[in-house]
Amino acid sequence: MKKTIYLFSHGELKRKDNTLFLESENNKNYIPVENTKEIYIFGEITINKRALEFLTSNQIILHFFNFYDYYIGSFYPREHLNSGYIIVKQVEHYIDNQKRINIAKLIFYGAIQNILKNIYYYNNRDRNFKEEIKTIELLINKINDVQSISEIMGIEGNVREIYYKTFDKILQNEEFKFEKRTKKPPKNKLNALISFGNSLLYTTALSEIYKTQLDPRIGYLHESNFRRFSLNLDIAEIFKTIIVDRVIFSLINKKIIKEEHFETLLNGITLNEQGAKIFIKEFEEKLQSTINHPKLNRNVSYRELIRLEIYKLQKHIIGEEDYTPFIYPF
Repeated sequence: MKKTIYLFSHGELKRKDNTLFLESENNKNYIPVENTKEIYIFGEITINKRALEFLTSNQIILHFFNFYDYYIGSFYPREHLNSGYIIVKQVEHYIDNQKRINIAKLIFYGAIQNILKNIYYYNNRDRNFKEEIKTIELLINKINDVQSISEIMGIEGNVREIYYKTFDKILQNEEFKFEKRTKKPPKNKLNALISFGNSLLYTTALSEIYKTQLDPRIGYLHESNFRRFSLNLDIAEIFKTIIVDRVIFSLINKKIIKEEHFETLLNGITLNEQGAKIFIKEFEEKLQSTINHPKLNRNVSYRELIRLEIYKLQKHIIGEEDYTPFIYPF
């Protein structure tokens, strides 16, 4: 089984014969290419053309994060599964306004239903979220009448605002108060965890798209404008709550992540290296954990769930099967 590699050290990423190694001031760390599917780079690392060519030939994606744990971009090797037919159909569903809105509505519906799953879970555990549930259900009903992507995003924003306001009652932890959603930079520890987790999920979805024939530059809920990738953002919307948020709740409730794992930078809060490593460990364990898939009637990992979602969308685009978003079954 191929693994995700996370690099926090500084140095130069090089190729030697048929392998890669990270050369730092004191040592060399070899990377088993045959067992690697993607590499996350957090340290100050330089890389040359020869190494990039080797990564391309082995279909390994690089995801880059800066000193503040912000995702800054990916080296996306030449698409090896490209299909002219698939790309034409993908573009067709983007430029046809009704087809695009239909897909965007379904992605929205899956995302919001999974938000409700989290709220239902805690509502049944001595938290009273009856008003929030009622309001979100009313907002979901409005989706049938929308005629534009901006209207969908507006409703989605309203739902997430209500959802995020439940965090303080869910966590009941004075050290991790939500207050309001802030980004670039996050203004408190909880926002720092959300931003970091979402970035990891965006790049995970991008890596899974690479294994399909879809083009990550053409999304439906998110605009395909000057942004490099948008389809991965669409797919991530469905899984944020059941992957990222549940990782965050677990880390805080089990007191695994603490005050000492954060630092203040540029008028904001970010995870330090130790905190990022703790989050990544929990995130990877979540991706590798399994759930019984109601349709396949077998256990699949959360990472596989993401890939299956992409395949479902591909089948919809080519007219093979209508797309239905994944909704957490419990």
